[in-house]
Parts: sequence; structure tokens; C-alpha cells
Amino acid sequence: MTEPEPPTPEQNLERAEQLLERLDEARSRLEAATDPDQAIEILSELSEIAKDVEAEIAKAKRGADAQP
Repeated sequence: MTEPEPPTPEQNLERAEQLLERLDEARSRLEAATDPDQAIEILSELSEIAKDVEAEIAKAKRGADAQP
């Protein structure tokens, strides 16, 4: 079995743009939230987005390290 090919720079950029869009949407909802429970739920979502960002950064680093 061969290893999957690392994502292209364009794919990395597209994924980063998707994460940024999710982040902006969640931030807007947080700013508009009046219910504390809703705010906590949105903060939880922001935490998940942060984990996704960390994972994408790690992938990009591995891809950069793998290039000659």
C-alpha cells in the first residue's frame, strides 16, 4: 500500500479558507448570543475549530518537511 499524497498548496489554502469561514461564523454568532448556554455551546465549537487548525498546521509542517 502506498501512502496518500500530501495535499497540494491549493488544497491547504482551500482548507484554511474553510476553517476561517467557520471561525468567522461562530464569532458572529457568539457576539450576537444573549443566552449563556448558547454562548457556551459556541465557545465549544470554537474550541473544535482551534483543534482543526492545529491539525492542519501539523499536516502543513509535515508536508513542508517531506519536501526535498
